[in-house]
Amino acid sequence: MAYRSHARPRVGNLEASLQAILSSAVDAIIIIRDDGVIETANEAAAELFQYDTEDFPGQNVKFLMPESHSAKHDEYLHNYNTTGHRKIIGIGREVTGRRKDGTVFPMHLSVGEFIDNGRKYYTGIIHNLSLRKEAERALLQAQKMDAIGQLTGGVAHDFNNLLTVIVGNLELMEMQMGAFEHSDLLKEALEAADLGARLTERLLAFARRSPLEPHVVELNGLVSGLRDMLQRTLGATIELKTVLSGDPWVVRVDPAQFESAIVNLAVNARDAMPDGGRLMVETCNVALDEDYLADELGLPRGDYVQVSVTDTGSGMTEEVIRRVFEPFYTTKDVGEGTGLGLSMVYGFGKQSGGHVTIYSELKKGTTVNLYLPRHRDSTAPSDEKKTEPALQSATGRTILVVEDDERVRRLTRGRLEALGHIVLEAIHGPAAIAVLAENTDIDLVFTDLVMPGGMSGYEVAEHVQETRPEVRVLLTSGYAEELMNGEKLSARNLRLLRKPYRQTALAEAINAVLDA
Repeated sequence: MAYRSHARPRVGNLEASLQAILSSAVDAIIIIRDDGVIETANEAAAELFQYDTEDFPGQNVKFLMPESHSAKHDEYLHNYNTTGHRKIIGIGREVTGRRKDGTVFPMHLSVGEFIDNGRKYYTGIIHNLSLRKEAERALLQAQKMDAIGQLTGGVAHDFNNLLTVIVGNLELMEMQMGAFEHSDLLKEALEAADLGARLTERLLAFARRSPLEPHVVELNGLVSGLRDMLQRTLGATIELKTVLSGDPWVVRVDPAQFESAIVNLAVNARDAMPDGGRLMVETCNVALDEDYLADELGLPRGDYVQVSVTDTGSGMTEEVIRRVFEPFYTTKDVGEGTGLGLSMVYGFGKQSGGHVTIYSELKKGTTVNLYLPRHRDSTAPSDEKKTEPALQSATGRTILVVEDDERVRRLTRGRLEALGHIVLEAIHGPAAIAVLAENTDIDLVFTDLVMPGGMSGYEVAEHVQETRPEVRVLLTSGYAEELMNGEKLSARNLRLLRKPYRQTALAEAINAVLDA
């Protein structure tokens, strides 16, 4: 029978074994005497602190610490050596290290001790926490942005309902009164309501709850088509340059939202260059085939089209960079900006399956990178064009309005009756199902998307399409949930009318649905 040997290594091999362990360790290991002077350090320590291995022996370990810590280190070590108080031995704690170039970084330090020839030594094992701390900061930022997105999305939903009532009643007044002495006041009120609608649209884009109408497009064409508008926006003192990829991949995005994002970035760049400068818009293909690259950008591995907007403006501080995508955060004077431009860009990028990053240096400029995923199901951009619906709405149709907000429901009845339709009402989904069961002559169900009662507008639409396929459905919302994306609508042959809407938009949407 064979027995496994448990003999201890010969003393002559012990030093070689320890040296092999030091050399192969991925974490930094530093051994110091009881007076703080370093005896040895491994290659990982040299790489971490940016020194050569021969720079360590003979130096006090405090040269690897920030000034605030190194000034107290000798006293701290002496106190432990003489009294044993403030114990430093154990599984570790988080401290701060200083590299050769003076930069500091977080690290985890575990300390052990041993005695050799009557003298005490300490062994420190150091793990760099920089990546973990960066990941924690990124997670906190993502959670913060998601929380802000939920808040702004909810506010936009309620505000759009109010705007719908305001715009609708103003239009009904305009229709009933015609031209009168103060009709210009009515016009100004409608224009202000339209401005409010555009603000909430940007909030919804940031919150990633804005319904997109994505198409397969090649971004070079969109950027080229924007050139004249961008030049007019930038003015004569700013030079505009475009550098476009020679063989660009196609993406599937909402063209209008993409163009709006580029214009928003150009406006921000212009404001950062009051004395003139240069703005460059660049497109290129990016293959994220390395995990560390994908992780750094906050994206899954894959192919992306990168659109970069770079200016030579005043740049941003670290504090501004951390908050720049938050809605309503702005460095401009009161009245000179809404703080929604960059937040809209951020929301569009995320909702399109991509990401947005920003790099900036004070007095040197800023680069904003928009990453959009490559679309592989089609090799050519879509050339589909929307057909313009008829402006004159059909009349005499029976329409079931499903809306929980009493003011919006009352207004919608008035608007539809003004168009010559017969209107039935329901306050939520279950009530709508009951009305449908009692009436066989309904032509169209016009339902809000988000409602109480246990049924969403989408579920009402599914019920209608399954049980009454001859009845058409039109959805409306000021707050489009992520489930209600363009693909879902197209698959069910559904149309969404965004709140707030004008009377002509309502007539056009009804015509389009009834004629489909």
